[in-house]
Amino acid sequence: MLKHVGVVALSGSMILSLGCASANPPLSAEQSDPKVMGWMQGFPPAVEKRVMQPDSNFFSFPKLRWSVCHMRELLPTANVARDPMQASALTYALDDGIESITYTPIGGDEALTWQDFLAKNYTDGLLIMHKGQVVYEYTTGCLDKHGKHAAMSMTKSMTGLLAQILVAEGALDENALVSSVIPELEGSGFGDATVRQVMDMTTAIQFSENYADPNADIWTYSRAASPLPKPEGYTGPNGYFEYLPTVQKNGEHGEAFGYRTVNSDVLGWLIARASGQPVHQLLSERIWQPMGAAYDAYMNVDALGTPFAGGGLSANLYDLGRVGQLMLAQGQLGETEVFPREVVQAIAAGGDKKAFAKAGYTTLPGGSYKSMWWVFHNANGAYAARGVHGQTIYIDPTAEMVIVRFASFPQAGNAAIDPTSLPAYQAIADYLVAK
Repeated sequence: MLKHVGVVALSGSMILSLGCASANPPLSAEQSDPKVMGWMQGFPPAVEKRVMQPDSNFFSFPKLRWSVCHMRELLPTANVARDPMQASALTYALDDGIESITYTPIGGDEALTWQDFLAKNYTDGLLIMHKGQVVYEYTTGCLDKHGKHAAMSMTKSMTGLLAQILVAEGALDENALVSSVIPELEGSGFGDATVRQVMDMTTAIQFSENYADPNADIWTYSRAASPLPKPEGYTGPNGYFEYLPTVQKNGEHGEAFGYRTVNSDVLGWLIARASGQPVHQLLSERIWQPMGAAYDAYMNVDALGTPFAGGGLSANLYDLGRVGQLMLAQGQLGETEVFPREVVQAIAAGGDKKAFAKAGYTTLPGGSYKSMWWVFHNANGAYAARGVHGQTIYIDPTAEMVIVRFASFPQAGNAAIDPTSLPAYQAIADYLVAK
């Protein structure tokens, strides 16, 4: 079974698990199914089957396979409201042939089946849309059609989308210095960065997200952003607004891509200043309501109630399908323009490939990062929102396809998941195009 060092850390209002190598493999997807494990079953649940506070280990594997569907029960949240009078219906054209797809993983020489794909990635939910219709749906474990699941760092892409909308509308200047919008950050490492550099994570800041290092900055950030009561004697910053000004500069902005969650929380602050609304309210007003979401979403918050713009969103599988379809349609919903076409055009065009290459993502050769979306620059023009433990909204314009996946993979990091995921997405696209 996978063992953990440090078990978990509060990153903002989100919980990040920390897995380390073990001589024994983790439980399989079937073995670790939360229903099989018996988490939180019974009235009351048995003591050894409880997942609750203040233990703070609820995002360690295999408990995380229950927790990803129950974040609101574990941490305070802010609501992302839908408009119940505008819920849009999804149309169906289910295709049983999808389950017959086979493919070869990156670095492999043996074909995987559809069931292999689902199980190896600890899939909790999968939705495939083609030409605006649902062609495949799957939920298991903690998730059902009506449930909500932690989107994790796909939250960043929602934050980036909002920022790109404000840029397109002239409410946010991507070339402005961060300090001109947020004077409180003038003395920080973000002060002389541009808004665009924050949006594309090419800021040069002193911030380590090495979870294996107990002295890494991510742990200080996590303690500050935790919404839970601080321990006796704690004298550090409390919340995002107090922590972010402490981040210092390290190098020259714009030269290299560096995936650091604090950029997303600075962007959330920039959005709030530019729009006069916190991220969760702006997400509701500009995306959730006009696209006809069927369910409210919610975002974890810090002690001040500030939404975690870097990873705090939990949402319904089908509503994220609606987000993906809205991106595929370049902001158009029928005859209604939810946001300008140039928003998606800017994102899909991608960012600085040379800056991205310096980060060394071996499973994403030739890729880039733009407005907190991952751009593959493949033949199909695909781009994606991605989250730790296997979350994705994968958009393929050539195949007119949207894939949404929720997962609870034992390890934190997409590098372990990409070899069995990315070629599967391409195989699905090829299948749909061939039809």
